[in-house]
Amino acid sequence: MNFIDTGFKDLWLMEPNVFGDSRGYFFEAFNAKSFEIATGLKPHFVQYNQSKSQKNVLRGLHLQKGTFSQAKLIRVIQGAVLDVVVDLRKEEPTFGKYYYVELTAENQKQLFVPRRFAHGFLVLEEDTIFTYSCDNYYHPEHELTLKYNDENYAHVWPANVNFILSEKDIKGLDFAAITSKLDV
Repeated sequence: MNFIDTGFKDLWLMEPNVFGDSRGYFFEAFNAKSFEIATGLKPHFVQYNQSKSQKNVLRGLHLQKGTFSQAKLIRVIQGAVLDVVVDLRKEEPTFGKYYYVELTAENQKQLFVPRRFAHGFLVLEEDTIFTYSCDNYYHPEHELTLKYNDENYAHVWPANVNFILSEKDIKGLDFAAITSKLDV
């Protein structure tokens, strides 16, 4: 596994060593020992989630606040997404900055997102299967949604796409409103 520094504390892009032959392929998707050696982090995943979406579905940018925050290990099993995260850790120099990467079934890249990041993704191919492991349980009463088209992040998404959004994502809050709720 190759661990790629993203320039954000504890946010890691991971590239597995894929072994392929005429039968197919094999790779180690996660190894706690290797992860800890490379990153210094010891996540304990307690919830595994999977979604299937059609092209142009945009989910996010979601986060849970306070002690209910979640770190996530994200990957695509089938298809492709544009994955976007926003750092909401006020004590970090990357506060308010974003990182994005294309995750595909073909490139097998994964993204480890630490707690206190907003996370979202745009589905780039039909029937995309997206999975993520979480180090904390989902608590809907502590969830916040950062508006996907907030003026600080709207340019990250491709232009001229008719996004398919949930009601929750349409009603997301702007950056100022989200950061004020983090202090509550």
